[in-house]
Amino acid sequence: MSEKLLEVKNLRTSFFTHLGEVKAIRGISFDVEKGESLGIVGESGSGKSVASLSIMKLLLYPGKIVGGEIIFNGEDLVKKSNRAMMNIRGNEIAMIFQDPMTSLNPVYTIGNQIAEAIVKHQKLSKREANKKALEMLKLVNIPDSEKRIKNYPHEFSGGMRQRAMIAIALSCEPELLIADEPTTALDVTIQAQILDLIKTLNSKLDTSTMLITHDLGVVADVCSRVVVMYGGLIMEKGSIRDIYYEPMHPYTMGLLKSIPKVVSDEKQRLIPIPGTPPDLLNPPKGCPFAARCDYAMRICNQEQPPYFKSGNGKHEAMCWLLHPEAPGNESYEQLKGGVRIGK
Repeated sequence: MSEKLLEVKNLRTSFFTHLGEVKAIRGISFDVEKGESLGIVGESGSGKSVASLSIMKLLLYPGKIVGGEIIFNGEDLVKKSNRAMMNIRGNEIAMIFQDPMTSLNPVYTIGNQIAEAIVKHQKLSKREANKKALEMLKLVNIPDSEKRIKNYPHEFSGGMRQRAMIAIALSCEPELLIADEPTTALDVTIQAQILDLIKTLNSKLDTSTMLITHDLGVVADVCSRVVVMYGGLIMEKGSIRDIYYEPMHPYTMGLLKSIPKVVSDEKQRLIPIPGTPPDLLNPPKGCPFAARCDYAMRICNQEQPPYFKSGNGKHEAMCWLLHPEAPGNESYEQLKGGVRIGK
């Protein structure tokens, strides 16, 4: 039986601005099992990065967790003091941020930055920490590691900086690795290498991974389960097969349709999702996607739908179209067949 490493229960996070309360996370629940890779996808502003920062308790003012639980290894992180979280961050839960150039300190060598985390959390001597730092650079496939360990961040390419960030994150052998848009600003070839590296290390070190991205195509080969977020809520969650081959929410279907397809001798236009995300200063009363949904009914604007489950009960979506008494929609039923990536 799978063992849950992380359980997020009804998490709510807001930003208290001079204009009012921005409800960035409006009650989300999901879990990460030991040794698995979970993908969290959605457009910019959907709340996925805020969810990761809430788990790490790295929210800056005016952000604040206003409700819910974050259970990690049986303990609620929401109740932890900042001092206690400092011992957990980097040691038990590590994070790879979007931009390695701004996350790495430009005045310290790569080796020093890896060793610093090891000395702090594993209480090793400086010499032992430097030895392990070299091992980590080799683990993430940095060429000429013995020389590169003395380099500064500006002497690394974008892909190598991201590998260095992964080395820092994994240096203390955390149980959970959170990767927030780890391939942003990297070219396609380097993106593939970084994702393949994360997948390999996840298997080799038995580290659980949360991969956060706006691109459903990115998680197809890395993750076993997917959470689809929109408007501060979870629209749908299920296995890779559930999401790609049997999507139930129109938003998930829209994301899948917008992925470029490889079709020989044929030109195709990209299919964007029309409209804009909801204003979370004044979030909609009903489904947050209703204003952009081709299949929206009157109730969709009036009342937030519950989650409806399908199959083995692990695939669920928040959509009134799944209600047993909902009117049939032929176009929607056809799209529930899914979209095959690259076909």
